[in-house]
Amino acid sequence: MIFSSVFFIFVFLPITLLIYFVIPKWGKNAVLLICSMIFYAWGEPVYIVLMVVSIVYNYISGIEIDYYRGRKNTRRMRFVFWMAVGVNLAILLFFKYYGFLMENINYILPVDIPYKELALPVGISFYTFQTLSYIIDVYKGNVTVQKNLINFGTYITMFPQLIAGPIVRYADIESQLDERRITLSGFGNGIAWFLRGLAKKVLIANNIGMAYDAIAALPQGEMSVLSAWIGCIAYTFQIYFDFSGYSDMAIGLGKMFGFEFMKNFDYPYISKSITEFWRRWHISLGTWFREYVYIPLGGNRVGTAKAIRNIFVVWFLTGFWHGAAWNFIFWGVYYGILLLLEKYVLKKVLEKVPAFIKHIYTMFFVLIGWVLFFSPGLGEAVSYIGTMFGIGANGLADAAGIYYLYNYALLIILSCICSVPLTYKIFTKIIFGGSKGRTVLAAGVYLAVFVLSIAYLVNATYNPFLYFRF
Repeated sequence: MIFSSVFFIFVFLPITLLIYFVIPKWGKNAVLLICSMIFYAWGEPVYIVLMVVSIVYNYISGIEIDYYRGRKNTRRMRFVFWMAVGVNLAILLFFKYYGFLMENINYILPVDIPYKELALPVGISFYTFQTLSYIIDVYKGNVTVQKNLINFGTYITMFPQLIAGPIVRYADIESQLDERRITLSGFGNGIAWFLRGLAKKVLIANNIGMAYDAIAALPQGEMSVLSAWIGCIAYTFQIYFDFSGYSDMAIGLGKMFGFEFMKNFDYPYISKSITEFWRRWHISLGTWFREYVYIPLGGNRVGTAKAIRNIFVVWFLTGFWHGAAWNFIFWGVYYGILLLLEKYVLKKVLEKVPAFIKHIYTMFFVLIGWVLFFSPGLGEAVSYIGTMFGIGANGLADAAGIYYLYNYALLIILSCICSVPLTYKIFTKIIFGGSKGRTVLAAGVYLAVFVLSIAYLVNATYNPFLYFRF
């Protein structure tokens, strides 16, 4: 089940909200837990067992860590902690990377070990990082151990951010699990967030994604330079509006239930450096790696050699987290190299060049990065990048490229407009202002957005969600 589906919007969400608000305060977390389990089991009922096991195991591990801390048994506390970290990572590695490992063993060694590809549990990368944040923070003494199993289960399974983030650290919502205030204005704000995210996902990402899919299906020997660039640009906007739209819907749903989640995207395509881009893109993932990997390794408070090592470790893991394929690993290392160049080589140069040059530089490398990301393998990525620069291309432009440019030019322009904060500032200034007339106008605009989105969903056969595979 995905947020951008008619069933979720008209059946699952209204029923869940109705029960949630009817039930007294003491039972609200239980309602969220049960509904979240149903939400998760809707597509993959077999993996609900895995989630339950994960919840119970990490709940007990947290209590054990706290118990041994109270007894000042550091050795035992450390053992339980590392065991919990190991078990969580082992589960993630097995389900997400088992096939990748066997494929590479068969390729490197003179063997042909048969193996079965495992279906990836939806959202396992996200909820594993959430359980790890809890275990690590309990071990460090940064949070109080959660002794209420229902509250802990609610944190792990909460459906608004279960399958695609943002990655919610336990420290960020520890107090909200026990005490949260739901107001009419907060609920309305949640609806606005949800509808903006729905429009991003349905009206922009889905439509421009069709251009990318059509171009990606072309044999690369028959792809012109123009087609390759349009395909890359289309994917660049698709993944942003798809993922940020889903994150906005998650934040909106959280507000409807009284939770405040961190913003996950902050207009990354206005960035003037790769460093700035990664401060604005998938903020919750960057925060997680900074807090639980980069800083514990010493961050930048160590010598240059170790600082470089720390950045490479973080970006290798960032790439590997995204998928079990070499192109994802190289994508992570690619960004690690760019960030190191900006930190140690290009910093003074970038400070002197005009802003628009810095923006062009940033977006150029971001576009190349997305080719590494969307390609099925590293070889295909190199071939696609070659086509973008005329190597093996079917000419500078062909009929297919002109067709896609003609049909998607307006959508690309709209995507550019909606990728900058000025657009939203103008939008809010026009429809909000405190007067009754503007309140009615705002309601009318959001209603129109909702109707357009639903009209699209009713007739659409194309409604993917890119981050399901992660």
